[in-house]
Amino acid sequence: MTEGNGGSLRLDKWLWFARFFKTRTLATKYVLSGKLRVNSVVVAKPHYSVKTGDVLTFPLRPGIKVVKVLNLGLRRGPAAEARTLYDDLSPPPPPGNPAEGAGSAAAEPVAARDPGAGRPTKRERRETDRLRGEDA
Repeated sequence: MTEGNGGSLRLDKWLWFARFFKTRTLATKYVLSGKLRVNSVVVAKPHYSVKTGDVLTFPLRPGIKVVKVLNLGLRRGPAAEARTLYDDLSPPPPPGNPAEGAGSAAAEPVAARDPGAGRPTKRERRETDRLRGEDA
């Protein structure tokens, strides 16, 4: 099996080279789960040969990744080098949702509390102490 522009490369190895997964073992487990498609065909074997021009579709994080293989690569290099291995064809995220952390607590406003409901605030506690004459 030759590596480079003309040949083919194991699917799990290419996913690892392209930095979609932190380890090759994680890439292998993901391919074995049967969630990945190559050219619209479900692939569940990590030794499947990926060639230049193949289109990979798989769910990753909060969306679906669609990538076209541009280069096979010879090693797992830095992120800038990994981005040259593929062209991202993923659909844009739906409008109104933040790109990262959709549905996270940071995107939602803090819950409002009606005055007098729940535990007293520090200010309310001090006012209560003043009424009782327990000033410190």
